[in-house]
Amino acid sequence: MTTETSAASSLERRITLHLSSEDIEQATVRQLQQMGRKAKLPGFRPGKIPLKVLEKSFGAQARSEALGDALSKVYAEQIAAHKLRPAGPPKIAPLNTDASDAAAQPLDFEATIEVYPDVPLPDRANLKVERTVCEVSIADLDKTMQTLQKQRVVFNKVDRAAQADDQVLIDFEGKLDGEVFEGGKAEGFEFVVGNGSMLEDFDQAVRGMAAGDTKTFTVQFPENYHATNLAGKAAEFTVTLHEAREPELPVLDDEFAKAFGVAEGGLERLRQDVEKNLRREVATRCKNKTKRSVMDALVEQASFELPTALVQAESERMSEEMRQQMANRGMKVDQAPLPPDLFKNQAAKRVRLGLLVGEIVSKEGLNPTEDGIRAMLAEMAQAYENPEEFIRWAMSNNERRSEAQSVVLEDNVVNWVLQGAKVEDKTVDVESLIKETE
Repeated sequence: MTTETSAASSLERRITLHLSSEDIEQATVRQLQQMGRKAKLPGFRPGKIPLKVLEKSFGAQARSEALGDALSKVYAEQIAAHKLRPAGPPKIAPLNTDASDAAAQPLDFEATIEVYPDVPLPDRANLKVERTVCEVSIADLDKTMQTLQKQRVVFNKVDRAAQADDQVLIDFEGKLDGEVFEGGKAEGFEFVVGNGSMLEDFDQAVRGMAAGDTKTFTVQFPENYHATNLAGKAAEFTVTLHEAREPELPVLDDEFAKAFGVAEGGLERLRQDVEKNLRREVATRCKNKTKRSVMDALVEQASFELPTALVQAESERMSEEMRQQMANRGMKVDQAPLPPDLFKNQAAKRVRLGLLVGEIVSKEGLNPTEDGIRAMLAEMAQAYENPEEFIRWAMSNNERRSEAQSVVLEDNVVNWVLQGAKVEDKTVDVESLIKETE
């Protein structure tokens, strides 16, 4: 058996595979002999079936399998001999289908593959990266404590008109062109005035209503409203208010701390825990925003050709992932066409970034170390009650360990870029950071 190669394009390679008829016939006989050990035919015991009988019943299958094995072998030899890196499975087609005497002629096939591209390392001096910086202040801590207060709020019935922050109990009916639309009617409905759960027109109309009041008003739905039958349209609502309830926040004291599981140390210990968690959350979000800036800068500078096989595979994976997400939300995915081509551009970006990151890691020796993985797990463990137990479990859990390894690898690449790129620090406040990344 011999092989030849030729380049068809920048990433495409065509490999000519020569297989002799004699080799295939010998392989076919061996395949028939193996099949005969277990084959069952009337009148014959397994392992005692004559070769000619096997040929009559299983010849075509044996030849096909022998040919496939031979092609796989010579293809693998060719790939190794020429040090090719296939980016996907080969497309193999026969070359001499019109041979007059197949028994005397070699069997020639052509395998077409795409190989991985040469990926040049980026010039870090040309990369512009935005590093997010955020400082946690006492005011930020106070706001977080107030948020915890609101989580424990109770509402008490009051004999006055509804106002901002009140919880109201209402019945409502909404009509579009004189007809009640789906989801437009409810009884005993509760919401907090001013918390953004209702459209602004609806929220404003309820303010000032007292128990027993009924009011009819118009609500303008925004153009981008999730229900397409209502988007951009004006509906008429009639609301009857049954109760207005004013909020009562709990006192920030040691009893309040106990409600959040702080058995010792009281309110001061709760504040310390909240501050630690807030600082960790802010640091994580800053790091993630900086990482996105680094990855975007890398992709922007990268200009190498991509194997279509990798882009197609990633497009199909993203399509299937979206289908699964929709199914998990109770949506009927059969009614939502999601061809892989919809994700082609995003898939190409992911493939490009993956190839570039892989090359940086390989050339710069940025593979995660055991110490690096353990340090990452120790950082993750701070969110758990027993950090050491979490670390031991994660180090022995392949999936969690792999996740930590991926994070360390990305962090290594980010740090490598930051050491040589043009870095501009962007300071943001805690509130903006949290809202932007929610």
